[in-house]
Amino acid sequence: MASSSPRLLLRDARLGPGGPLRHVLIAGGRVVEVAAEPPSCDESVDVGGGTLLPGLWDAHVHSAQWAQARRRIDLSSARSAREAVDLVTRPSRPSVESGTSGASGFTVGYGFRDGLWPDTPHKSMLQVAAPGRPIVLVSNDLHTAWFSPAALAAIGRGEHPTGVLRERDCYDAMAEMPPPPRDELDRWVAEATAAAAARGVVGILDFEFADNVTDWTRRVRSERIDVRVGCSIPVNRLEEAIGRGLRTGDPVAGSGGLLEVGPVKTFVDGSLNTRTAYCEDPYPGGGARGLLETAPEELHGVMTLAARHGIDPAVHAIGDLAVDIALEAFERAGCPGRIEHAQLVRPQDFGRFARPGLVAGVQPAHAPDDRDVADLHWSGRTGRAFAYADLLAAGAVIELGSDAPVAPLDPWDGIASAVARTDDERPPWHPEQAIPLPAALAAAARGRTGVRAGDPADLVITEYDPAGLDGDGLRGMPVLGTLLGGRWTHRRSI
Repeated sequence: MASSSPRLLLRDARLGPGGPLRHVLIAGGRVVEVAAEPPSCDESVDVGGGTLLPGLWDAHVHSAQWAQARRRIDLSSARSAREAVDLVTRPSRPSVESGTSGASGFTVGYGFRDGLWPDTPHKSMLQVAAPGRPIVLVSNDLHTAWFSPAALAAIGRGEHPTGVLRERDCYDAMAEMPPPPRDELDRWVAEATAAAAARGVVGILDFEFADNVTDWTRRVRSERIDVRVGCSIPVNRLEEAIGRGLRTGDPVAGSGGLLEVGPVKTFVDGSLNTRTAYCEDPYPGGGARGLLETAPEELHGVMTLAARHGIDPAVHAIGDLAVDIALEAFERAGCPGRIEHAQLVRPQDFGRFARPGLVAGVQPAHAPDDRDVADLHWSGRTGRAFAYADLLAAGAVIELGSDAPVAPLDPWDGIASAVARTDDERPPWHPEQAIPLPAALAAAARGRTGVRAGDPADLVITEYDPAGLDGDGLRGMPVLGTLLGGRWTHRRSI
């Protein structure tokens, strides 16, 4: 019996970088034929020689924080604490910013990097510039929040000595801020998925610190969602998830195939910018080696409990000693899962990533963003920082993400950084760690390397052939169209 689903034909599509022109037939949410001559169809779209690629995934996103960051005051240009204060308190700024906390009156800035600042942030600086105004500034890596006295008082922390909260204190304080109305935040998140689809994204792995299964199930019922979502489980919700029978990889009921259960997220250490990444060698200027968030035995216990119930662990590890602890935990637990970031790796540890079922979730855009901080705080070790070529050579499976809002939710930014190792006029930073374009595209597409009959029709059409483009060309890649299960989520000029 003939299929009742419409048969969409993409005519004259270039199959992958440097590939031939072919005609691609889609029906029932899948690619059903790839042919040199156009087969019969119900609808035909002339791709005009645009390049057809597997749809792209962002393997590390904080969806609600990204949706809100898109509406917050941009602090990325601040080169000092004083400049950050000036940006957020200039007279032209309204007292209540769109996308912060609604009627609560908080003004929120996002994106500062204090690792190279010559001065030290303090709540008094915000008080002098804007007396009595509740202001919160969030660092680019999400590991630091800088509160004004009024903002501290509003969340019951008025006695905090500096107003600068890091790591666990930061996460807890941000959770205590009054959130935007739920319906409004859901709309912002849906708008962010549409923006992602316009860059060729067909799926994200969401590491928001929330009940992601419940939140996303509500969103797909009330909003148009233009990506698939892996819904991670925060470690403090693990017991609850077990009680609900959630298992990694299972589809979420009532989501129309858009949602699946993701891994459980836990932390070994902090971040480079805050000097809380847990490292074998101390940071310059003292004996501190960073922050151990979860002790090895505790980590092993969490991972074995999760694995026993079919939930894969995703372990945040940035410093080289944290990466060693994460690898050892996977070796002891014998389970599949993910190591998120893996920014600094000891030479003897690269080969340990080759174990079956282990994925290194990496964020190439962080390498050019953090090169100056790394050169300062990891001096003499940066040859094994953001070392994607060495990971691939050792047999690791890598997947690319942005960690949005730490970097923009744009896979072409990550692909360009992985290939070029720079995003400005400076020469590539450790070019020996650049990876080939085909490897970067595959890592941004959950391992898919081409478009073949039988594949899901999760596809992206680019205006230019990526083959031969430099970093700037890849970063600015125009996207003509994106399909999710054969449905257009973005379509331009075709």
